[in-house]
Amino acid sequence: MKKIVIIGGGPAGLTAAYELLKDRSGEYDVTVLEAGSRLGGISATVRHGENRIDLGGHRLFSKDERIMNWWKEIMPVQGKPSLDDKLLKRSKPYIKGGPDPEKTDDVLLIRDRCSHICYKNRFYEYPVTLDSTTLRKMDPVTAAQVISSYLYSCVNKLPGSDLESFYINRFGKKLYSMFFESYSEKLWGVHPREISADWGAQRVKGLSVGAVFKDMLNKRLGTKTRSNTETSLIERFWYPKLGSGQMWENVGKRIISLGGKILFERKVTKLNTAGRRIVSVKCGDEDFFADEFISSMPVNELISAMNAPQEIKRIADGLPYRDLVIVGLLVDRLKLKNETNKRTISDIPPDNWIYVQDKNIKLGRVQIFNNWSPYIVKDPLNTVWIGAEYFCGHSDKIWSMNEEECVALAEKELRRIGIIGNAKIIDMHCEKVSKAYPAYYGTYNEFYKVKDFLNSFDDLWCVGRNGQHRYNNMDHSMMTAIETVKAIKKGSTDKKAIWNVNTDKIYHEHK
Repeated sequence: MKKIVIIGGGPAGLTAAYELLKDRSGEYDVTVLEAGSRLGGISATVRHGENRIDLGGHRLFSKDERIMNWWKEIMPVQGKPSLDDKLLKRSKPYIKGGPDPEKTDDVLLIRDRCSHICYKNRFYEYPVTLDSTTLRKMDPVTAAQVISSYLYSCVNKLPGSDLESFYINRFGKKLYSMFFESYSEKLWGVHPREISADWGAQRVKGLSVGAVFKDMLNKRLGTKTRSNTETSLIERFWYPKLGSGQMWENVGKRIISLGGKILFERKVTKLNTAGRRIVSVKCGDEDFFADEFISSMPVNELISAMNAPQEIKRIADGLPYRDLVIVGLLVDRLKLKNETNKRTISDIPPDNWIYVQDKNIKLGRVQIFNNWSPYIVKDPLNTVWIGAEYFCGHSDKIWSMNEEECVALAEKELRRIGIIGNAKIIDMHCEKVSKAYPAYYGTYNEFYKVKDFLNSFDDLWCVGRNGQHRYNNMDHSMMTAIETVKAIKKGSTDKKAIWNVNTDKIYHEHK
């Protein structure tokens, strides 16, 4: 029996474990080493009393049918209306014979996607539609600048390989300054002109003003399909009834039922090597030997635990990360009202996320958990559960703030930009996530040397967001694991397919 050690219990690590075990052939002895006390990584859901808080919020949507089917295999899609759908008499494309979310927890909900950008205390739909409603929110001069700067960008492309040039080439300078510049700087801690365009190529993918217009035309002609829709433009997605972490808790249960082992509080501190192979990994006083090692731990920590050349250590040490502080606030109401045609309970805004594009506000993004699932809020009929997200580094002041200070900052800023007004704060909670976002500056331009060093070990496979220092979506992280398992089962040591996930054209443009 082949022994496999998987470092990390996030989406990539758990996907790899399940893929190795699910055919029940008994070929693999699988052990997952999780440094923390819960599964799911940044896709985890944290329980606070009778409310639940997602670390970042994760829509279940992929252009890859294998991933959509994978999720359905773990949790079936709803066949009956959820609580809010019932009350609002909303129609959804329910699955015939699917479970009733009012009677079971093991179900994927079909949710409506809605996001806005808060700019100068006005709320613009994201992605920007550039229809008459959007343009009316702008003064005539601004609207003219948006249109003229976009047209100018169509024929005068900037040659730079930085994120600022990437955005301006796709949206025009005015729209970039309104809707992307400040938020990007908050997210990364440096100005977009200092960041590689690789991030935009992965996260924004084919989104542009042209793509927005094309999407609007497809809607009118009735030709919109999932396969030709950019991820940022989707209108519906799946979401586990009890939060995104429920998916990974369920996967963990399946892994254990299939004979796999999941060990918590096992932080890998050393990798023992011999030639081109990893022999074992050390967690405290424990040594874990295996035939193959799959790692989703942060690259800088992985290199630090290895006997790597000084040049490789220097590059790994210079790889930057951004941390996440999320403050949950339970309020009796919102000041912000629903100005869309989407029906909601208590007429709250239908948003999943609100992006705060204001350089004078530290707050980066707001989640409205009621809109992800009414079942992660104790009393969704009379309260609103929101998450205020702050992006920072370990040296930033907010990272060292205690919960009371974080809550005070979030409350102050949410009132200032008109989201909660004078609402009563009923409950609060704060979570901090280290290394939530691998960043694309510092020594990132030399990362290929680290990648080549890691790939020189035949039995070491790097997967997932932190394992590849790549800001992947959840489905892409899962695909790196699936490609890894395929290679291991074939007895191959070729890692090209794993590193090509979310770089090939198929992941960026069309299925």
